[in-house]
Amino acid sequence: MRILFLTQIIPYPPNAGPRVKTWNVLRYLAGRGHEVTLLSFVRPEEEAFLPVLRQVCRAVYTVPIRRSRLADGFYWLRSHLSKRPFLIERDDLPLMRQQVHQLLATQPFDVIHADQLTMTQFALGAVGQGGKRPFTLFDAHNATWTISDRLAATVPIPLRPALRLETRRIRRYEAMLLREFDHTLVVIEPDRDNLLAGVPAAQRPALASRISAIPIAVDTQALRLVARQPHSHNIITLGSLNYPPNADGIRWFLQEVFPRVRQQMPQVTLTLIGKSPPADFVELARQQPEAIRVTGYVDDLTPYMEAAALMVVPVRAGSGMRVRLLEAFARAMPAVTTTIGLEGIAATHEEHVLLADTPVDFANQTLRLLQDEALQARLAQNGRLLAETRYDWQIALRQMDAVYALAKSEGEN
Repeated sequence: MRILFLTQIIPYPPNAGPRVKTWNVLRYLAGRGHEVTLLSFVRPEEEAFLPVLRQVCRAVYTVPIRRSRLADGFYWLRSHLSKRPFLIERDDLPLMRQQVHQLLATQPFDVIHADQLTMTQFALGAVGQGGKRPFTLFDAHNATWTISDRLAATVPIPLRPALRLETRRIRRYEAMLLREFDHTLVVIEPDRDNLLAGVPAAQRPALASRISAIPIAVDTQALRLVARQPHSHNIITLGSLNYPPNADGIRWFLQEVFPRVRQQMPQVTLTLIGKSPPADFVELARQQPEAIRVTGYVDDLTPYMEAAALMVVPVRAGSGMRVRLLEAFARAMPAVTTTIGLEGIAATHEEHVLLADTPVDFANQTLRLLQDEALQARLAQNGRLLAETRYDWQIALRQMDAVYALAKSEGEN
């Protein structure tokens, strides 16, 4: 089938959760014989990766995007006038609308695959050549309203009213998308119910049948197993730190959990890896250089994983699946996370990972894993097996075939 694939970020290199998900979906669809035309927003630093995407896609088109706090303020005010979510207003750029319209007018497409919430607006009401409406697919990486809702409970009180307003707007918008799109993809079953929560009860059964749950997949062949150094007392944590839920969880670990770990084991160190570390993280590392290291973004995680005993994935707000946890499993890296962090992943406490939700419990489970190398080895082995058998992209994404068969069937009717 001929697919117009819309993305908010260039899905390469696969060095962050959204990129990992989208890159593997693109590869899978191309490998199944579909002709994929990619249209994406692009930042200056991403342009170097376009040749790689052209090896997978039939064609690649881009629209430049830049972010600033001043512009965000304008879009926040505009969202009050439109009643649409700030996230939608922020990405509603005329050049993207023009490019979508031009491609639909000049090339035949069977499917518009809108990747992530903010790209859906460019598929709404889309009409192709000859007035034919392509099959529209909303690929929801998350039930985004739940991220905003959970985050509102963790931010300072003055920020909560704005987040709760955004939550209500996103929830209404996502409910509208369920009605307007031909089909919706979620990555975990709970997000099916989360998206339907904004829909009147009478409409839910019919709309639920138009939602498929297909997990995020990782490339277990490309993710090399880590040979961890024995007797390490180092902990690593990682994530894109300009993403508020990631920063929130790690800040909680830094403030509430790590001091408790150090109280019991003063020799323990923490390596914090990720793009755009907040100023308070950097300051804390400056104050405690013997205990905390903040690296910023790194090209290769392998040496940091090899030097660590375990990874912590502290998550208090979020939705969908944590790719960093899937990649920890794939690389045989033992991990401690929260119930929200494990959401949607078919892993079991004590078998594949350790779970804890309070600062005391999280500290205790982290200490337990630091002190038990046999437990580290067992979790690592079981996690790798789970990643290979359930979450490898060539296995997990087979479920995409049924969705595209449906698109083909409806296009023929």
